[in-house]
Amino acid sequence: MIDSHCHLDLAAFDDDIATVIRRSEHTGVSRFLIPGTTPSGWQRQRQLQQQYEHIDLAFGLHPYFDTSMQPDALSALTHCLQQHHQSIVAVGEIGLDATVSTPLKVQQDILAQQLELATEYQLPVILHHRKSHHLLQQALKQHNFSYGGIIHAFSGSQQVAESYIERGFLLGVGGTITYPRASKTRQALSAVALENMVLETDAPDMPVAGYQGQRNTPERLPLIAEALSTLLKTSQEQVVRQTTANYQRLFFG
Repeated sequence: MIDSHCHLDLAAFDDDIATVIRRSEHTGVSRFLIPGTTPSGWQRQRQLQQQYEHIDLAFGLHPYFDTSMQPDALSALTHCLQQHHQSIVAVGEIGLDATVSTPLKVQQDILAQQLELATEYQLPVILHHRKSHHLLQQALKQHNFSYGGIIHAFSGSQQVAESYIERGFLLGVGGTITYPRASKTRQALSAVALENMVLETDAPDMPVAGYQGQRNTPERLPLIAEALSTLLKTSQEQVVRQTTANYQRLFFG
């Protein structure tokens, strides 16, 4: 089982990262993808990859990140990719978020430059979205982006899901589906083939139902696999097997 999106580099895990990884492995999590969000985090990600087995990395600038506060951030990302593109699997976490203070035009400019970098290095992208599906798809089309990736924490309609799938993207399925109120997303996923999904926790955020207010960890990934198997009316073993194969296909061919 693979956690395709967990922020193990954050301070929330500084005190017990070894324990978190060990406990997660004991529950069946065999691989972890840590996406980057800021320049200050990329070095910590590399340290974790060197320290622990089965950690994949992506480097990127999250839409929360305001480059006006650090105008050389894109140059830093360019330099980082030049040095380390062979040891990462994607550019991310990048995207658009209409709910944050960073101006959308600034976000769009940063996204455009990161899509260009991903194309230059022929890497998939990890896409963040909030109230921005139409703008994201517009950007992907405008840049003729053809390397696919993962739609992190997918939420939306079946039509939106299928439009991403047509562009070679997998849908990141996380704790949201454990909540009955997420009926639109649950309905969309139930109509999509399992071959188009990967599992994720977004640890330390996005807790599964019953664990609200607690730090989320990859250890809870089996609960998401169980919820997805129930939704799709298939076995948990099949969910684990297929989502693992999907991840391997996207990143390792």
